[in-house]
Amino acid sequence: MPKTVAERSAVGTPRRSAASRTALLLISSAIVLATTAVVGIGLGSNPIPPARVIEALVAYDPGNNDHLVVVLSRLPRIALGAIVGAALGVAGTLMQSVTRNPLADPGILGVNAGASFAVVIAIAFLGITDVRGYIWFSFVGAAAAAALVYLLGSSRGNAGTPVRIALAGTAVTIVIGALTQMVLLSNDAAFNSFRFWAIGSLQGRDFGVALTVLPFVAVGIALSLALISPLNAITLGDDVATALGTSTLGARIGAAVAVVLLAGAATAAAGPIGFIGLGAAHIARFFTGNEHRRLLPAALLLGATLLVVADTLGRVIVAPAELQTGVAAALFGGPLFVALVRSRKVAAL
Repeated sequence: MPKTVAERSAVGTPRRSAASRTALLLISSAIVLATTAVVGIGLGSNPIPPARVIEALVAYDPGNNDHLVVVLSRLPRIALGAIVGAALGVAGTLMQSVTRNPLADPGILGVNAGASFAVVIAIAFLGITDVRGYIWFSFVGAAAAAALVYLLGSSRGNAGTPVRIALAGTAVTIVIGALTQMVLLSNDAAFNSFRFWAIGSLQGRDFGVALTVLPFVAVGIALSLALISPLNAITLGDDVATALGTSTLGARIGAAVAVVLLAGAATAAAGPIGFIGLGAAHIARFFTGNEHRRLLPAALLLGATLLVVADTLGRVIVAPAELQTGVAAALFGGPLFVALVRSRKVAAL
């Protein structure tokens, strides 16, 4: 029986509403990201006037110190911040979707801790001190920690509940953190190499670091987008997803590979940075709902925006000193996330 105009309007209104909110979020995030990136190039312990910034971009002079700071330090820092933030935003969204756990995040579920421990092993026992060497150890550590958390949080072959997975992730993070500290305290050289990386920082990273991690992040994002339909089905529950012909096991394996690529590359490049994955996923879901065609692009852009804004604020608030990116992300992002959760009900998973 054909639907009346009123019935079609009732069906179409929520879709238009979600699409409008998504468009608003994407446009707002893009404007904030672009504005912060432009303004942030001139900010820091060595402030550079806007005119000199533009001059460095259009007429670069290797003999000018301000030009060197802009091209070799500030630009790579912002580019890497956007890449790392986007990777963490998508990784957090994937983890929440496949586990249907609102607490899932690379930091909370031990993925970042596993990557960090593997990097410490590489520094302390193999003498590796470069991000290009870190990244492979970071992947291995992230994958091992994710598998361990899933095994501990599951029971008798069944997928774990959100609480069990979160508790397993917390326990694994604490144990791996203790092992990491044990190795560092017994090795002064490793401690000195690790301490700046461990708190999460974009300082001192050049374009080479961004180009090293970019292919892995790109593959992880492409794999995530390929899983949109299975993720939408899993959101309805495993039984419904299976009835619709979705391979839930295949989708979860694909998502796990994507998370390892995204979180492992981000951690290798900038150290373990918390909140971004959790916050970007929840804020994006609040505006877009659980439809992953809207949710994943929104989380990607929002993650990039949150990290670039946090890094820029970290350079302004305590100038001429500098607040490390991981600390700034927690200080500025945490209250924003709490305010969002307290203001309205977070979208259910």
